[in-house]
Amino acid sequence: MLTDRPISVVVACYRDAGNVREMYARLSSVLPQVSASYEIIFVNDNSPDNAEEILIEIARQDARVTVISHSRNFGSQMAFTSGMRQSLGDAVILMDGDLQDPPETIPVLVAEWLKGYDVVYGVRQQRRENPLMEAARKLFYRLYRRLSYIDVPVDAGDFSVMSRRVVDAMLQMPERDRFLRGLRSWVGFRQTGVPYVRAARFAGESTNSLLDNVRWAKRGIFSFSYRPLEMISLMALMVTFLAGTAIVVYFILYFVIPNAPRGYLTLLVAVLLLGAVQLFSLSIMAEYLGRIFEEVKQRPPFIVRTIVNDHRQKL
Repeated sequence: MLTDRPISVVVACYRDAGNVREMYARLSSVLPQVSASYEIIFVNDNSPDNAEEILIEIARQDARVTVISHSRNFGSQMAFTSGMRQSLGDAVILMDGDLQDPPETIPVLVAEWLKGYDVVYGVRQQRRENPLMEAARKLFYRLYRRLSYIDVPVDAGDFSVMSRRVVDAMLQMPERDRFLRGLRSWVGFRQTGVPYVRAARFAGESTNSLLDNVRWAKRGIFSFSYRPLEMISLMALMVTFLAGTAIVVYFILYFVIPNAPRGYLTLLVAVLLLGAVQLFSLSIMAEYLGRIFEEVKQRPPFIVRTIVNDHRQKL
């Protein structure tokens, strides 16, 4: 056993009916080797399958298991946030419910936490998925790191161990459009990574489409980078320079080569270039404006419908 300090494991579940029994079995096998005091918090993010029934059955058999069910699907980041609010441990472990993040890696993460690190995140050395998709993910993480105004580790997902003070700091942040791995880097403290191989989904199909992945990438970039806004200024300078150069060139050609090409085609190219720049600039501003719109409404980030084995209420 590594420690006697309490540990909480938060598992976000959506369309994971085929995974939750195996997840519970593997966690129940691993966690006693890590701590004598632990809890498992399954967050059912209004899964359309029968995951909730299975989870409630497990919770009735094991008092260490808490099941939170949301009123609708709020997304994995809100599911993790919901579980973090419910957690009582000195350390909190975040995991997806599809078993791509192996529970058997938890002792290694906890061992690093016990050395004094406040955040120990899993670094995906390899993902057992389509090579093209894996390459696209690696490209995103490296682009995200270059664009972000904080130091974000590459190939690190939500799978991590966080100390109680990191969890409390993240829960104090009021934003609704949450990107937890960015917030985790933003809070600072001592952090380190542990390499692991991310497995294929244990059962079922992935719920993330290509469009979902693009939206996910935009959330990370627009939440922690001002570079897209800076690009608008750079494009304005570039277009101004090109326009000035074109004026000088046409002025010279007018006197040197009287029969130089001029007219409709040149005007069309100029209008299309300016229109493209304006539309691209508006799309960047719209991304930030949309996020501001969501934040100022101050709606709750999620709504809990039921909690089974609510240990926090007993305090």
